[in-house]
Amino acid sequence: MRLFQFVAKCAVLSGCVLFYGRTAAGQANPPQAAAADVLVFVNGDRLTGKLLRGVNDTVVFHSDMTGDVTVPLSKVKELRTAGAFAVLRHGAPVKESEALKPQTIAVTAQGVVESPDGNAQPPIALKDVAYIVDGATYEKDLARRAGPLDGWNGTVNLGTTFVQSTQHGGTLSVGGALVRQVPVLTYFRARNKTMLNVQETYGILTTPDLPNGDPTLPPTPASTIKTSIFHADAERDQYFNKRTYALADGSFDHNFAQGLQLQQVYGAGMGFTPFSTPVHQLDLKADVHYEKQQFLAAASNQNLTGSTFSEAYRRALPRKLTLTQNFSFLPAWNNLNAFSGHLGVGFTLPLLKRLSVNLNGTDDYLNNPSPGYRKNSLQFVTGLAYSLR
Repeated sequence: MRLFQFVAKCAVLSGCVLFYGRTAAGQANPPQAAAADVLVFVNGDRLTGKLLRGVNDTVVFHSDMTGDVTVPLSKVKELRTAGAFAVLRHGAPVKESEALKPQTIAVTAQGVVESPDGNAQPPIALKDVAYIVDGATYEKDLARRAGPLDGWNGTVNLGTTFVQSTQHGGTLSVGGALVRQVPVLTYFRARNKTMLNVQETYGILTTPDLPNGDPTLPPTPASTIKTSIFHADAERDQYFNKRTYALADGSFDHNFAQGLQLQQVYGAGMGFTPFSTPVHQLDLKADVHYEKQQFLAAASNQNLTGSTFSEAYRRALPRKLTLTQNFSFLPAWNNLNAFSGHLGVGFTLPLLKRLSVNLNGTDDYLNNPSPGYRKNSLQFVTGLAYSLR
């Protein structure tokens, strides 16, 4: 009995000591909060939070009180970071930018000082600063060469229609638009860009034998109506500067509604971006290409040498709507009657973070379709789109 009481007292004392030790340790070593970056305005106001990035003469700063704010450097008296950042200069060679060592920085009216608390180098003049990038982003997207699967962005879309009655059938519209820019950070000037687009609309509507209302006449024979429109294209842009680039492109088209079995286009040319802002962007392109047209009526087949003149426009609208519009004209220089064109207009309405509703209308024009087929092919497609990033 005495032995049992002794063991119990020891257990209680041990538990008290253990609890006290943990409590004392918790009071002596509380969790350390992450050090904050500090932004001081020229009027003396101060923000604490996290520097996200710098682009040209502005910085983007996050604070729990204000969220993300874009601040012109002309309004910054001082900015000191606790984390490491890489400072990229205007006109610096790519190899030099890819070999930087991220470190703490301080931004003042005299420029950007790297490692201000250690072996500081002479300030970098504000006019020479192109980008300020956090260390993790720099190591991931700049110091490391982008692999073939890195940096892809875009959407996949789906639209369907089904009919089940005397007539039965349906239409399926599915596709995707992918874009890969290097560097993968969209606020950097692109060195090159790769674009892939695929769209297929396929449908069948079947009608059985139907009486025509006159018992002396045979019934209306059964029929099947088919829809098959396919488009795919790829383009690689290599930039000379922010607005001008060389391009290589190719496309494939099949359109049962125009008797077009397959149209292949392979070309190279130039592109120019007159303006590109978060609100809107315009691209103008021209190429010289080889074009091969194969029709359901083989007598209409042609081998053509021509060009593509195109424009693409994007604009952000109120309520987060986005308008996209594109137009292309394809004359053939060895047969002036064998020209074609394309016009597309679309609206995107976000539903959730990555899910949106698409409304698209297209008109494909072919001046020399198979005999008996119309020159225009109009489509209106409504569906859901999912953004990859």
